[in-house]
Amino acid sequence: MSILNAMYSGVSGLSAESDALGIVGDNVANSNTVGFKRSRAAFETQLGGAVGIGGVKLARSQQIFAQGTLQTTGQATDLALSGDGFFVVKGSLGGSPGQYYTRAGQMTVRNDGVLVNPAGMAVQGYAAAPDGTYSSAMSDIKLPNAALPPKATTKLAVTANFDATATPPAAPWDPQNPGATSNLATSLTTYDSLGTAHQVDVFFRNTGAGQWEYHAVAKGAEVAGGTPGQNTEIAAGTMAFTATGAMQSVTPTTGGTVDFNGATPAQAMKFDFGNTIANGGTGLEGSTQFGSPSAISGQSQDGYSSGDLSSVKVAGDGVVSGVYSNGQTVAAGKLAVAKFRSNEGLSKSGQNLWAASAESGAAALGVIGTGGRASVVSGALEQSNVDVAEQFVDLITHQRAFQANSKVITTADQMLQELMTIKQ
Repeated sequence: MSILNAMYSGVSGLSAESDALGIVGDNVANSNTVGFKRSRAAFETQLGGAVGIGGVKLARSQQIFAQGTLQTTGQATDLALSGDGFFVVKGSLGGSPGQYYTRAGQMTVRNDGVLVNPAGMAVQGYAAAPDGTYSSAMSDIKLPNAALPPKATTKLAVTANFDATATPPAAPWDPQNPGATSNLATSLTTYDSLGTAHQVDVFFRNTGAGQWEYHAVAKGAEVAGGTPGQNTEIAAGTMAFTATGAMQSVTPTTGGTVDFNGATPAQAMKFDFGNTIANGGTGLEGSTQFGSPSAISGQSQDGYSSGDLSSVKVAGDGVVSGVYSNGQTVAAGKLAVAKFRSNEGLSKSGQNLWAASAESGAAALGVIGTGGRASVVSGALEQSNVDVAEQFVDLITHQRAFQANSKVITTADQMLQELMTIKQ
């Protein structure tokens, strides 16, 4: 009977709209959930009865993976993906260990140095090797908890302009009176094998047109065989410049190693003043000799003391690094990003996590920015892609549809009552 079909169709409409209201309610409830992706109801018809009237049912809850707004937080371990892909995390969820995927980047560093998500699962990536390469096998991103060992200084670089009009000092070079027997000086803090800091002073002395000397001295009390209160010369050499001010050559004459007290003996120290013509350069890519006053324009050295982990840094290419109290930054690993053939096919696992399914296909793993994968923004979080105003409109639409279906049922009931009356 068509009247009964109409009643059953109305019942199916009530059920489908109830399910749809549940989806909208879930969206609204998660409007402030980081990395949440809204869903929408997908309805399909049902066939039944002699005239093919059967009503409607909810086919599925379709996930919408549109990009959410990125909100800056200033927290270095807050990470947001811009584009397609998911962070990869590994751990136990509800007693079931496995690999899961998330867009929620509220990461923190656990007490053992492992980068984890709010559920305590380890963030996955490719570990950094000492030579600057990265492992091809995926593992936990882990920052070392131990102090960073010191590195002895092996290279000192100084860039300067030496006044072409300078004249040699009246007195010969004297390491105990270096200021009066040189034309220009600078100081660098260097480190021995134990990470102990030592001041090395470098003095430059004009010896004639286009000719200079450099003399590096350290405190005698800090050098094996040195005399406390006096300077010990640890390196010296000559520098020659062309008539156009380019550096022709640098020739070390003495030194090249130093024995700091208590540290590894014969510590090599190479002085670099720029690329010379003799070495195939232009002679203008470092120190020069022009007619302007002598001045140091840059200097550096490659050693450092020991340091403790003070913060975490995540670069735009997904490299996670530890920043240490001695100013050094050491890479721990590179974030892994998973891509799927069908994001909509991912299975919701709770706690802002998804799991791979037959519908989504297996995860294709790679690094940030490759193969169409998302870029990462440190110090930001991806907000929920729920538009609350749109959801309120959907609420009204589903509510009206629910009311209309209930009216179909009451109308069919009244018609059945009329039939019962006719029979009486």
